[in-house]
Amino acid sequence: MAEFIRIYEENPNAKEIKKVIKVLQAGGLIIYPTDTVYGLGCDINNVKALERVAQIKGVKLDKANFSFICSDLSNLSDYVKQIDSTTFKILKRALPGPYTFILPGAKTLPHPFKKKKTVGIRVPNNNIALEIVRQLGRPIISTSIRDEDEIIEYTTDPELILEKWDSLVDLVIDGGYGDNQASTIIDLSEEEPVIIREGKGSLEIF
Repeated sequence: MAEFIRIYEENPNAKEIKKVIKVLQAGGLIIYPTDTVYGLGCDINNVKALERVAQIKGVKLDKANFSFICSDLSNLSDYVKQIDSTTFKILKRALPGPYTFILPGAKTLPHPFKKKKTVGIRVPNNNIALEIVRQLGRPIISTSIRDEDEIIEYTTDPELILEKWDSLVDLVIDGGYGDNQASTIIDLSEEEPVIIREGKGSLEIF
């Protein structure tokens, strides 16, 4: 049974955030709100937790394309190779926001991601997600929780999410209704930006 806690985005309660951190530190999986759809996440440094997420998604961990949720761009060099000033300006302009940026992976990536040539970086404009990552002190890996429904691609109601994921995760955060549009994915790993998926984020940032 997953724990179900309500956290308000305008002013995330420190006590409730601590509960989330404890679950992550113990290798637990959480479902949490972002500025787009709800995400499934875990501590980037916990291999067993990463393997659980990969298993749920039906992929091998070394083949999985998870996003790294960061609180800002200050520790980017831990996960991403040195980027040029044009790329950095795009990131500064767009983040926090509903974008996932594909960037060249650094040699210092955590062990399960060592073979990755690129990584997806997210800094969502959502106080709950940002506060969790700040308090944890490192990124959480994340993947969107999709719905089997052909019409509704993403479940937006936290109570329905709890019903479906109760036995698979350790904690579900009710941060209010989520969006049903995923992030815009932009590949910045080559010379020219490439739009991989057009989602919630406007393309006018270029």
